[in-house]
Amino acid sequence: MSRYLITGAAGFLGSHLAEAVLDSGSEVVGIDAFTDYYARDRKETNVARARVRTGFSLLELDLADADLTGLVAEVDGVFHLAAQPGVRGSWGDTFAVYVRDNILATQRLLEAAAQAGVRVVQASSSSVYGNAEGYPTSEDTPPRPVSPYGVTKLACESLARAYSESFGLDVVSLRYFTVYGPRQRPDMAFSRIVASLLDGRPFHLFGTGEQSRDFTYVDDAVAATLMAMSGRPRSGVYNVGGGGETTLAEAIAICERLCGKRLDVRRGPASAGDVRRTSADTSLIRSHLGWSPGTALEQGLAAQLSAAAERA
Repeated sequence: MSRYLITGAAGFLGSHLAEAVLDSGSEVVGIDAFTDYYARDRKETNVARARVRTGFSLLELDLADADLTGLVAEVDGVFHLAAQPGVRGSWGDTFAVYVRDNILATQRLLEAAAQAGVRVVQASSSSVYGNAEGYPTSEDTPPRPVSPYGVTKLACESLARAYSESFGLDVVSLRYFTVYGPRQRPDMAFSRIVASLLDGRPFHLFGTGEQSRDFTYVDDAVAATLMAMSGRPRSGVYNVGGGGETTLAEAIAICERLCGKRLDVRRGPASAGDVRRTSADTSLIRSHLGWSPGTALEQGLAAQLSAAAERA
C-alpha cells in the first residue's frame, strides 16, 4: 500500500484529490494550515468525507515553519497543492503573505523531498502566462505573469527546476486553468454566481464579462494530478485545461438556464492582474500522460449548482 502526502488537503482541489487517492487504495497524510483566506468551517466541510475514511490523517501545520523532513521521508510521493491563492489579493502589503506561503513554503517542501528522494507533483497556475503571446497557449510560451500571485507561482516552478537540475528531484508542475466544481473556493466567480442565483443576492462582475477562460472541471484536474504522480516522465511542466474557451458572460447564461433564474449582475471595473483570456494547449499532457478532459462545462456547472443547493 502506498502512502502520499497532500498539502492543502482541506482545500477545494486538495480535498477532492484526497478522496481519489483513498479510492485508489493508498493512504493519505494531509496537511493544511487552515489560514483565514476563507472560513475554516468551509474547509472542515470540504475534508469531512476524507476524515472518516480508513487510511486518512490530517495534520494542521504551516509549511513555512513546520519540520517537514520526517514527514516527507515516510511517504511515497508528495502532492503539493497548498498555496495562498487569488490574484486580486496579492497586491500591496499582502504580497509578503504570498511570498511566505507560496515561495518559502514550496522551497522548504522541495528541500525535504530532495533529501527523501520522492516524486513531487505541485500545483502551478495558468496565471504564469499572463496575457499570453498566443492561444491556445503551450508550455513553451514565455511566461509573463501580470499579478504578484502569478509571479510567486512562476517562482515555485523555477525552484522545482533548480532542485531537479541540482539534486535530481523528480518534480512535475501542473499549470491548472481555472478549476471549478463542487467545493470551489467562495471567492471564485462560479461560486459567487451560484451563491447569488440560489439566494437572490447581486453578483458583482469585475469587467465586461467578455473575458474568457479555459474552465477545467475538478474531477478532470484530479485525474491529471494522479497521472502526473504515476506516469513515467520525470519532471516537467504540463498544462491542465478543460479543452474549450468560454466568456464569463456565456458561463453566466449557462448557469441562468440551469437554475431557471436571472442573475442580478452589478458591473464594476476589471481587477488589476485579471488577464483577458486563457486557453490551454494540452497536447503535451495528452501525449506524455494520456490525459484528456472529459467533462463539458454545462455538465460541470450543473454538478456545482446541485452540490451548492444541497449544502444550502
